[in-house]
Amino acid sequence: MDHDYYPEDLIRGVLRSVRTIAMVGASAHWNRPSYFAMKYLQRKGYRIVPVNPKEAGGMILGERVYGALAEIPFKIDMVDIFRASQAAGPITDEAIEVGARVVWMQLGVRDDAAARRAERAGLTVIMNRCPKIEYGRLSGEIGWLGINTRVISSKRKKGV
Repeated sequence: MDHDYYPEDLIRGVLRSVRTIAMVGASAHWNRPSYFAMKYLQRKGYRIVPVNPKEAGGMILGERVYGALAEIPFKIDMVDIFRASQAAGPITDEAIEVGARVVWMQLGVRDDAAARRAERAGLTVIMNRCPKIEYGRLSGEIGWLGINTRVISSKRKKGV
């Protein structure tokens, strides 16, 4: 997989196929990016399970917080890594262990060795992207804000 480019069909397929997302590094603070992403994705119908050892046992946006992926007592489809790249490897290994189908590393998070391990185990890996942004971009929702999503254009593609 070329992790510098992801076909829109791949991202769209992931976003359509997953329902339960474990967000590692979820924050209880309303002004943190993970909080915004969690709230947005919840409103789009996803169940977001916050994972944060410092907040374990508490609640974030109506969901119980777990200290680790292995503590979640039900199946998760995707692990969204909201941590530094150095933490992505061990979290990816946990995602493999718990049977997740997708590992998604947030903007600025990349670990190519971890991606190779996950792909060898049969997982789909997306790095350096945000599912909140990708959902909004692919649905055309953020286009209403004047952001060029490259999904809809008045310009003809070459050869069309």
